[in-house]
Amino acid sequence: MAVAALVLLAGCGAALQTASDPTREADAGATDRTVSTTGAGSADADADRAVVRVAVTARADTAEAAREAVAADAARMRTALRDAGIDDDAVTTAYYRISPQYADGGERDSRAIVGYDAVHAYRIDAAADAAGIVVDTALGSGASEVQGVTFTLGDETRAELRAVALERAMAAARADAETIAASSELSVVGVQSASTGVGPVGAPEAADRLGTTFDSGSVTVTATVAVTYVAAP
Repeated sequence: MAVAALVLLAGCGAALQTASDPTREADAGATDRTVSTTGAGSADADADRAVVRVAVTARADTAEAAREAVAADAARMRTALRDAGIDDDAVTTAYYRISPQYADGGERDSRAIVGYDAVHAYRIDAAADAAGIVVDTALGSGASEVQGVTFTLGDETRAELRAVALERAMAAARADAETIAASSELSVVGVQSASTGVGPVGAPEAADRLGTTFDSGSVTVTATVAVTYVAAP
């Protein structure tokens, strides 16, 4: 979680001057009055992006044969995805592996190699409503595994939710500060400092589905703030 810190000089001049300022010595005590609170806020929206993870796999007698088989199926899958409207840039390698398979029994170092397994796993980014098409296309053109489907937010939607979550967190912190100040016969007159941390994005996994129809659900962005307010009589 990235944390951004900011300092806001609100209330202008007198509210934030220190006792070392000779023109404000009479008000030194007032400038020391602060109230520190924290606040949390959240905002949600329907998922608009999906991440589909698929794998192309093959088994062969030699590592080279396994590599060739996976390469051929992967190329066929990528062509089919392109024809289905999925941009090449949206299809990226998650991991790649070729590993020997050993005969059962005995110590590994002494067992005979009976073949090789090759796996080329991909991450495919698409619009949320295209997740089913991606799954169908991938499985029908070379992929042999669907390793997961996650629904999330595009950058623009995420930024909008983040702004709303932060506004709600600041409102909650301010409300608490005003209540605390009022109990001491003070009023909040400005912000001395504030820091904010944006919480994790709640991304629903793919729901149980019939065929390739998914219920993407909503995604929630949370934010927290820690604020120190200046208080005065």
